Amino acid sequence: MAIETCPERSTARRNTEAYHALVTANIDLLQQALALVNQIDDATFSTSPGGLAPHRAGSHLRHVLEFYECLLVGLPLSRIDYDARNRDETLERSRQAAAAKISSIIFRLEELSWLPENSNLAVRVEDADEDVYLSSSTGRELQALSSHTIHHFALIAVTLRLHGFEVDPAFGMSPSTLRYQRGNSGRVSTESSR
Repeated sequence: MAIETCPERSTARRNTEAYHALVTANIDLLQQALALVNQIDDATFSTSPGGLAPHRAGSHLRHVLEFYECLLVGLPLSRIDYDARNRDETLERSRQAAAAKISSIIFRLEELSWLPENSNLAVRVEDADEDVYLSSSTGRELQALSSHTIHHFALIAVTLRLHGFEVDPAFGMSPSTLRYQRGNSGRVSTESSR
């Protein structure tokens, strides 16, 4: 006797797992940022390396944290406005303030488990002249934030390297790129020796 599975239940389970993986991925990224903030000094965090003004590790991190803050503030209303950032310069000048904000956001992301993964959201079109909102979901926004964070982490890595700080090569790299590199590391090293 064959056992039939319910495709809807299987899809729902996969969606739930994917949603929780997105929450975890964002938390992991923020934990990387927290570790990095605790490793660098104040000057490296808050100043631009030669030739890269006005880019600073602190300003990129503030930008990332404020996007998370916009998501978390907007979730209870199901309306997200990423242009409504506070642009709190304290976060880009004080490692302690940035570390406290990172910890707060991690704590709040851990509480997202109460939210269904397919919660519908309205997201304001960035830099629009009018109040225009597009449809999205909590999972989609978490995915976008992960991508946005990785992009800015890459910029932070460049900034820190120009300051002479050694950054983990995986910092600011997409997980899919890292997986690809691991999967092809044998072939790449073999090909490069030819």
